[in-house]
Amino acid sequence: MGPAARFVLRAVRRLSREIDVRLAREEAALPAELRPDDSQLTRYRELLEAFDREESSTGYLKVHGARLARTLSLTPKGRPDQAILELGCYMQITPLLASELGYGSVRGAYFGEAGRTETRLANVQGREVFRCEVDLFDAETDPYPYAEGSFDLVLACEIFEHFRTDPMHMLVESRRILKPGGGLLLTTPNCASIGSVARALRGENPQVFAQYALPDRGEDRAAHVREYTPNELDRALRCAGFETEWLFTERFEGVATETWALELIEQAGFDPRLRGEQIYCLARKRDDAEVERYPAFLYVS
Repeated sequence: MGPAARFVLRAVRRLSREIDVRLAREEAALPAELRPDDSQLTRYRELLEAFDREESSTGYLKVHGARLARTLSLTPKGRPDQAILELGCYMQITPLLASELGYGSVRGAYFGEAGRTETRLANVQGREVFRCEVDLFDAETDPYPYAEGSFDLVLACEIFEHFRTDPMHMLVESRRILKPGGGLLLTTPNCASIGSVARALRGENPQVFAQYALPDRGEDRAAHVREYTPNELDRALRCAGFETEWLFTERFEGVATETWALELIEQAGFDPRLRGEQIYCLARKRDDAEVERYPAFLYVS
């Protein structure tokens, strides 16, 4: 191959890369990012730390306290006549949904034998300050035990990445039990984060969390089955009949900056936004939306 032919080949390859980048950006058109309010984060963290906890719960709070406080700061304020459901409820932020955010009805749901309901309490220095009913069922297979239009807001925090077979079930059922215009607040790790890109380039697993629990711990659902990118999450929500109101990402506390990976992303012409490890998203139920129950990017026929 002569010099002229090599020059043409390089030009064609460069143009092909530019077209691929442009098409990827057009396909990944995302809703506007939110500028979060940091004014209440310290206070929410202090309130979370005030509850009486078992040792395992205290350890979880130390690791995830910043995310939990951020979730509270992003949860739309409620009223005494409004109802909220927390999927994956383990009584971390749950009491504050009533006392701080103002919801008159707070209900929880957790993985367990369908048909059972448990009463769970929150104490401060041995004194009961909150109680709620927690319904047990499998959030990706069981029909949710609530009538249509029961809730103003559903929280689905750090559960989407754990679903093994049918993640759209949770989205479709959440839409069913929401009132018209009701909201779904969803948080999940970001598999397109700066850290994920860096790990993939180092030959490591790109997921934010890719480890299994030890067998003797009995936590067979602790592993992340599939993590999502912001674009995938937005697509899944639209397929389920939601409209994303806002979506943004945030970096974890104490993680390496991985600035070299961000520089590579920018130099290659890809979008550097939405590269934090944690996705936060608020979507609204669209009553007139057509639901695509099994989108091709998630399911194979």
